[in-house]
Amino acid sequence: MDTAKALAAYEAVRHRLPEFVPPKNKPEIVATLEDIADQYDAFLLDAFGVLNIGETAIPGVVERIQMLKSRGKQVIVVSNAAGFPHAALMEKYRRLGYDFSAEDVITSRATLLSAIGTAEGKHLGLMATPKAGLRDLESLNVSYLEEDPAVYEKVDGFLMIGSAVWTETRQSLLVQALRQRPRPVWVGNPDIVAPRETGFSAEPGYFAHRLADEADIAPKFFGKPFGNIFELAFQRLSNNISRDRIVMVGDSLHTDILGAQSAGIASALIADYGFFAGYDVQSAIVASGILPDHIVSRP
Repeated sequence: MDTAKALAAYEAVRHRLPEFVPPKNKPEIVATLEDIADQYDAFLLDAFGVLNIGETAIPGVVERIQMLKSRGKQVIVVSNAAGFPHAALMEKYRRLGYDFSAEDVITSRATLLSAIGTAEGKHLGLMATPKAGLRDLESLNVSYLEEDPAVYEKVDGFLMIGSAVWTETRQSLLVQALRQRPRPVWVGNPDIVAPRETGFSAEPGYFAHRLADEADIAPKFFGKPFGNIFELAFQRLSNNISRDRIVMVGDSLHTDILGAQSAGIASALIADYGFFAGYDVQSAIVASGILPDHIVSRP
């Protein structure tokens, strides 16, 4: 899937995304986050497209974050990285050179888990990559969704957190199971795609929206652009930081920017890395009607 197709996929599900009121002014175009540092006290940073592309850190971002912190800014990560246990994610950031505390990384995985708790003893089918392990999920009764139809039939609900090994066969089994007996579907990553070193990967949100259309169910989404992850992030911020002094920095109009505007905070779109690398970002803004407060060439 290329950028144009990814944008079309997001536009096709706008009716399931939060509503928003776009800014009155045209976006301010700047070179880096340093150019808007004086306007904000807290920076919420997406991961893919802002900190890294796949397993590679974006050059200069480690130093940029150090600069923001040295100027008294609070910096936290707000990511839809539901497929990684929190400890594994922290290990990745350290490996890439980032110095975040565990409390300063807010993920859609944590948002999902804070909402469902122990799932009241329900047996849940799990869309995830087995090699990632079940850390953070120890309190839940889960079975991996693979090729056995019996698992799809017997579970009480479904968790969609990682799609790296998901297949069309498994998608068909899930659609069939939900048509036969509708059950809750909790989506820990609303992303339709994510930027990687070699292109876009299909994420859980892509398959969840297909489920909604094909099985006539209403998945519950956790993560950007939905407000639940922003509420979790706000709890981490200092109490004296007002909403007009918070900016969400991300590479996606339909998750980062739309989510920020729905949450009542400012937004900064990264134009040269991640989702819009090599693409005319202005045309995407016009087509979608989603206007960031700032367009930043690089983090």
